[in-house]
Amino acid sequence: MEEPAGGGAEPWAEGLRNSNNNASPGGWPAARGGHPLAPFGSPGTEPSYLGRVVLEIVESERTYARDLRSIVEGYLGKIIDAEEPVLRPEQVSALFGNIEDIYELSSTLLQNLESCASDPVAVAVCFVTRSQEFAIYTQYCNNYPSSVAALAECMRSKAQARFLRECQERLRHALPLGAYLLKPVQRILKYHLLLQEIAKHFEHKSGEDYEVVLEAIDTMTCVAWYINDMKRKHEHAIRQQEIQSLLLGWKGPDLTSYGELVLEGTFRVQRVRHERAVFLFDKTLLITKRRGDHYVYKSHIPCSSLMLIESTRDSLCFSLAHYKHGKQQHSLQAKSVEEKRVWTHHIKRLILENHHAIVPQKAKEAILEMDLFYPPRLPRCSPERLKKSWSCQPVGDAAAEPRQCRRQSEPGRRLREWWRRKRRRRRKRRRRLWARTARGSCPGAGTCRRNPRRSRYPPRP
Repeated sequence: MEEPAGGGAEPWAEGLRNSNNNASPGGWPAARGGHPLAPFGSPGTEPSYLGRVVLEIVESERTYARDLRSIVEGYLGKIIDAEEPVLRPEQVSALFGNIEDIYELSSTLLQNLESCASDPVAVAVCFVTRSQEFAIYTQYCNNYPSSVAALAECMRSKAQARFLRECQERLRHALPLGAYLLKPVQRILKYHLLLQEIAKHFEHKSGEDYEVVLEAIDTMTCVAWYINDMKRKHEHAIRQQEIQSLLLGWKGPDLTSYGELVLEGTFRVQRVRHERAVFLFDKTLLITKRRGDHYVYKSHIPCSSLMLIESTRDSLCFSLAHYKHGKQQHSLQAKSVEEKRVWTHHIKRLILENHHAIVPQKAKEAILEMDLFYPPRLPRCSPERLKKSWSCQPVGDAAAEPRQCRRQSEPGRRLREWWRRKRRRRRKRRRRLWARTARGSCPGAGTCRRNPRRSRYPPRP
């Protein structure tokens, strides 16, 4: 490749100015990175939409490999070849991770895609045959937070920041190094979306060719899901170690022995002045109190002995207790109905998974699906219930929910009026009976001053 006019740039750096390797198949450029789009089919014919999708996959992979090469040779190579060490070895390892392995995989994949002659089935086969090699992205994605922290540390040093800016100017990059280090994370999560475009516009949605395309979609979807799941577990493990280091007054085993961190949140507790920070692990529930940056241990309940009590009066409250100590409940108040639903759902799941008895799988699924079919009831006369009743409840359904608020339906009002009239008649009957008994028992008829209203019982003779 010829050296561009103006000198100063490396011979291989030509065409590195395009930083967009994640363009969606919706907008198709006429050319990308100096490589015109070749026609799909015979010369002179307009390429079909499926042909444009295949060309977009190849062209975006070519641009992606070019960006990776600029990182490996334009940044990492210059750091290694520098006479005086600019960055420490641990900084280089944290900053770039296994970017060289990813560049090698992308270069090999690009060669395979370019040899497919714009055949969508052959493109799908490339991803199926190399499905296991994409596992190296897991290490890079897990290391990416450390890469961001190492880059921030480098930018705080004047010498290191100046060196990185000089590398950027030499490569003629419009974006800094941090934008290019993010590209592998974005690219691995985009492959299955590009393959879905092939399946969407495939002519014959049956037969072996279409099955190969679907297999490629499933393969790259599983890769993306696995990377996201491993990234989540890695973040939770780091958070778990952080909680362990900030926990005061805890005398139990290491928190890693209780499994993965599932949920964490802050709740108001009844009859307690300060809020409680609650952590739900796979095998236990930990209740603490914040004290500055630390957590003070208050209580913990194993999930095998956990008991959940949902409040019907308050849509935000639920109680947790040990099943052997049911009176020692922790009444928690969530910030929203959705937060309560998420917590109660995961608590039910962990109670079933840690139960001493073997619970059938169908029974577990039925219990957990009840949260979807039966949402939590709103409290009596709450603004949410009034808004819901005003907006969607017809007039004829007034008696559909009795006992929800003080003002009930028309039959209930008639029943109360009938009961009041009956009580009035009963009181009048008792007064007449008292008066008649008092007049008969007094020695002088008409002279008795006893008032029957002042006594519940008739006077003694």
